[in-house]
Formats: sequence, structure tokens, C-alpha cells
Amino acid sequence: MRLLATVLGTTWLLLLAAPAAVSAQDARPNVVFILVDDLRWDDLGAAGHPFVETPHIDRLANEGAMFMNAFAATPLCSPSRGTFLTGLYAHTSGIIDNVERGPASQELQTFPRDLQRAGYDTAFIGKWHMGRDDSPRPGWDYWLGMPGQGQLFDPPLNENGERKVFEGYITDIFADKAIEFIERDRSNPFLIYLPHKAIHPDLTRRLPDGQSALVAGGFLAAPRHEGRYEDAEIPRPPSYGVPPTDKPALMRDMGMPPLGPDTVTPDETIRDRLEMLLSIDDGVGRILEALVRTGQLDNTMVIVAGDHGYFYGEHGLNAERRLAYEESARIPIVVRYPDLIPAGTRPEQLALSIDLAPTLLELGGAPADPALQGLSWVPLLRGERPAGWRTSILIEHHSDPASYLGRTPLRRALFMGYKAVRTDRHKYIQYTDLDGMDELYDLEADPYEMENVIDQADRANLLSELRAELDRLLAATQ
Repeated sequence: MRLLATVLGTTWLLLLAAPAAVSAQDARPNVVFILVDDLRWDDLGAAGHPFVETPHIDRLANEGAMFMNAFAATPLCSPSRGTFLTGLYAHTSGIIDNVERGPASQELQTFPRDLQRAGYDTAFIGKWHMGRDDSPRPGWDYWLGMPGQGQLFDPPLNENGERKVFEGYITDIFADKAIEFIERDRSNPFLIYLPHKAIHPDLTRRLPDGQSALVAGGFLAAPRHEGRYEDAEIPRPPSYGVPPTDKPALMRDMGMPPLGPDTVTPDETIRDRLEMLLSIDDGVGRILEALVRTGQLDNTMVIVAGDHGYFYGEHGLNAERRLAYEESARIPIVVRYPDLIPAGTRPEQLALSIDLAPTLLELGGAPADPALQGLSWVPLLRGERPAGWRTSILIEHHSDPASYLGRTPLRRALFMGYKAVRTDRHKYIQYTDLDGMDELYDLEADPYEMENVIDQADRANLLSELRAELDRLLAATQ
């Protein structure tokens, strides 16, 4: 958590800066930030997927920027959302896992709170996912939240403190409410934060009579999209279904068959997930249309990102995230804002989820707390290559508490903590609770992380350098 002195200092700076921010409000962009649950970096047409249809998200990438090396500071739902909102690593903000964090999330100092104080009209629409509590958090003029994971069809939602059931598919409902907020009469710029439930599985299924019933979890697309990819051929990376032979952390006795071809994510699951993504893309298109109707398209920064990735059978892993491998930690981030971003910009620098907050505070005219641990993307979005940009990033996961250990053997085994450092070429993973199981990869020679080279004698100096860099990153963020 931030120190009280830091918070008070920031508040004083905001009070001093408020008149200037308000007077310059016409030059500040509106912001629509859409966060997709479990969206892999390569699940988009713009990222080269062979059959997925995301024309509206692709438009953002083609008319703006698509980050080529963006990562979640913690590849897990609650901590990742905390890093986006606060600009702080999970070990600093305190949102370190998926257990109940409702009370702590009420106290977070977030960029929407700062932008609201600087004159923005703010709306939260979606899945808070830092605790099951759906009640409004500080910093929002409009709140539409779901309890816990919510449900896809006819969801109960909390609208500004009133709980009621909304009819329809939740992804479409969220887009409807975002459009209503866009179309309001106002003199201030606005911020919409829309974290979707999709593409996460549900515990409800639509019945033929239009009702819903509790069933085993599933990835349920909007009815109009069911079966769209029924015959699509799933792309297979070289690591698909390959049993790990040099990853001791994954080779432990997990009380189940070892990882390999029999433990991969089913093709049906992958297709169902990508069919769910279609309604998200539909919503992006409808939001863009609303911005055109209201004359606000080019004065609005539209961002689509994923909170973390998802394994499609790489290394034999099924339906997981958390781990430091690229499929989990790497995320998509696309941004359109023509006043700043040349069309087709492709920043290759290492970007992190903690960078969003300082970026939007800079563009929104609100002072950024010096304690923030992210960097503003503004120079990268302009197409610049700043000399002082980071050359390494910290990726972390905290071991989950005992209350989480009553699940499947695979999940018990994977709920392990680590600290990892990634550079442009290398990745070193240091497990915090497992001795002698660390990993080292040369991503240039081995982009699919199939050869752990940590025991190779000629890598000893490199290993020492990466361990020192990891220590430096941890010390700099305490």
C-alpha cells in the first residue's frame, strides 16, 4: 500500500493542479479501456491468428498502435487488474492473489480516482474481480458491477448500489451501458473502464425456453455466434502437447497423469472461447459507432487489452495461466488515438500492465504519484524510441494460501510462487517455494521455451547477471 504521506502529498498536488486541468479539459482525450479476461496476445486477427474474426479490434490496431512485447506484471486475474488500476506491482498494492480482496480494493489509490478529481466523468461497467462484493468502489460516477464471476445470461448486476437482474447476454449488456454513458450530455471528458466477464467460463447455460440453469462450467458464446468456428483448425505451436523434460516444477508428482498430449486444452474449449470473443468485438464496433455518432471518435483513446494469457496445450498445460511462460504472461494491448498515435505504430519495447496508469494520468492532466512503478507509454505511442526505456521487466506470482489448495492436483501444483525477469532475449524464473527448480530460456533461439538451459556451463555468467537484475528490480519496487 502507498504510505500515508505519499497519499497526502499526492492529494495536495491534485488540489493545486485541479484548476489548470479543468481549464485544459477540451484538449484532454476521453478514454475507453476494455479489458478482456483470459485473452491471449495471439487470439486477434491483427496478431496473425489464422481464422479468428476481430475486425473492430483489428481496426484499433491498424489505425493506432499494437504493442509487440506487452506483459502482465502478474498473470492472474485479481492481481493483474490491480496492476492496471494502480500502476503498482502486486507485491506493493497488496492485491497478490484471487482470494477475497474486496475490503482492500475499496482502499486502492487508482488512476480513475485521480482522473475523477481532475474533472473526468467516470464509469465502471463490468467485472471488478478483486473480491466478490459488487458494491460501488471509490472513483466512479457510474457503477455497474457483477458479484464475483457473475453469469453470462440474464445476469444480476449492481447499478449504482441497486441490485437487479438484466435480461440478455452480459457482454452485450455491458456494451449497451457503455454506449449510454458515451451518449450523455456533458462538458467534461469521460473515462469508461469496461472489464468483461468474457472470455471466462460460466456456471449457467441458456435453456430452450429462454431460462437459465446451473450446470457444469462452460465457455458459452452469444447464441448468434454459437458454432461459428465449429470446423476451424486450431493452430499448433511446436510446444503443443510436448511433455516437459527439463522443467522440474512441472515434472513433480501432481497426483495425476504427467503433462503431455493427454492433458492439453480440448479443441472444443479453444473454439468456444474464440466464439465468445466475437461478441466482445461486436461491442467494440458498436462503441466506435457511438463515438462517431456523438462526434467524439478521434478525441477518444480506445484501448483493448487482456489481463493475462491462457494455455492451449503448450507443454501439455490445460486451461491455466499464472505461470511465467509467454502464453500466460504476454498480453495483447491495442490503442487508437489519432491525435497522438500514427496509424500502424508497433512499439517493440517491453511494456507492462503497470504502465497504463501513468499513461492515462499524463494524458488526462492529473499529476502522477512519484511512487508509481510503471512508465508512461506516451513516447512509445508517438512512435519514438526513448533512450532510457526499460530493458528488463519483473513478472511475479505469489503462492496461493492453503484455502486454495483443495482443487485439482494440477492446480495445487501450479499455485506456486515465483519471481521472473525477462529481457528482450532471455527469461529467468526463480521459484520462491521450490528449491533447485529454476529455469532459464534463450527466447531468441527458443521462442517456445522448450529448452531450459540453466545447467549449461556456458550460461553461468548470464545466469548471474539475470539473478542480479532480478534482485535490482525487486529492490527498486519495495
